[in-house]
Amino acid sequence: QVQLVESGGGFVQAGESLTLSCAASGKISSIDTMAWYRQAPGQQRKFVGIISSAGITNYADSVKGRFTISANDAKNMMYLQMNKLKPEDTAVYYCKANVVISSYWGQGTQVTVSS
Repeated sequence: QVQLVESGGGFVQAGESLTLSCAASGKISSIDTMAWYRQAPGQQRKFVGIISSAGITNYADSVKGRFTISANDAKNMMYLQMNKLKPEDTAVYYCKANVVISSYWGQGTQVTVSS
């Protein structure tokens, strides 16, 4: 079992920056990759970016060049640095941990970007 808790969401103006955190606990040694997703009102949850245990990252085209995912050496914290935020980035952001045969989600944190 892996437990995930996101934090750092809030209300910002367009063009500003925000950093989200995801704290992992439990059997973190079983985690293969960790990812960020987001869900805007009335829309499906969408992929934002992913980081492997080797630190390799990949991003959705919509955030590439603006968002950066990182993790600490202990692999129990993952971050999402979001720069140049746009109103369309407004969503609930979720952390996801992928293990071999399952995946786990956090409860989400709200990010609101005002124009």
